Amino acid sequence: MQIGNIQLQNNVFLAPMAGVTDLPFRLLCKEQGCGLVYTEMVSAKGLYYEDKKTETLLQIDEREKPVAVQIFGSDPDIMAQIANEAASTGASIVDINMGCPTPKIVKNGEGSALMLNPNLVGRIVKAVSQAVHLPVTVKVRKGWDEGSINADEIAMIAEENGAKAVTVHGRTREQFYSGKADWDIIKQVKQSVKIPVIGNGDIVTPEDAKKMLEYTGCDGIMIGRGAQGNPWIFSRVIHYLNTGELLPEPTPQEKINKAIENVRLLVQYKGEYVGIREARKHVAWYIKGLRNAARVKEAVNRITTLSEMENLLREYGSDVE
Repeated sequence: MQIGNIQLQNNVFLAPMAGVTDLPFRLLCKEQGCGLVYTEMVSAKGLYYEDKKTETLLQIDEREKPVAVQIFGSDPDIMAQIANEAASTGASIVDINMGCPTPKIVKNGEGSALMLNPNLVGRIVKAVSQAVHLPVTVKVRKGWDEGSINADEIAMIAEENGAKAVTVHGRTREQFYSGKADWDIIKQVKQSVKIPVIGNGDIVTPEDAKKMLEYTGCDGIMIGRGAQGNPWIFSRVIHYLNTGELLPEPTPQEKINKAIENVRLLVQYKGEYVGIREARKHVAWYIKGLRNAARVKEAVNRITTLSEMENLLREYGSDVE
């Protein structure tokens, strides 16, 4: 699959997720063959005012390339300036967030609130596209609510102003992540624009991925929550799309081993104090559904050192098979 001048190995992508798609997790997904990984969403204003925590979100490793940096904001000039800064980090694509439903984001007119202002969408996409030499893409929702479904309109405006691809999450802002994703809106957008369309929403199995591609005619798929604690989803989806064969799901021991690897990477990149605390949710996702997972999760949430975490997970691994 190609976006602008960027040739990708395949059309199965990792969705940008705040607090999830940090560098360590992106590396694990890339190892599983993911065609394009996205950073956590990066605040344009945060970078503009040189917030150190925001700047760390732009850290990119050669092993994970190609990488899309996702930025959010509502000021076209600041977005353009920050897109240029993001491009200098080694990113391959700059993505504009128009889908985040979080109240603290939308109250500032950012994220999915942009879909209520099509004129501003055009100005932002044009400013960013003119500021960087990289392909610029946008990620949208179905609309703000059921009374204002306009993903196709926003996609056409984005295309007219220089966007090279659009990702559509088939839920409204009002839905957040509840209910069922509407794949019909993805099909509608695909019929409305000439640029590649990436479908997002409710892909948790290889079969889901195939169904979305066939039903909507979209060019690529983006996996979000289905990848949490499950980087294997990428290798399994890619293999299924290529061969029609379903690879087995990871064993409990494989899940625990990968959890340990994820924790180590987090500590390596973020230090023990931050890394262990951020690892807790990842570990909970890896072990979800395994025997005695609730008890282990409680213990994980009290752990503060890498050695404790490794010992607990190894002990759990020897008991769970």
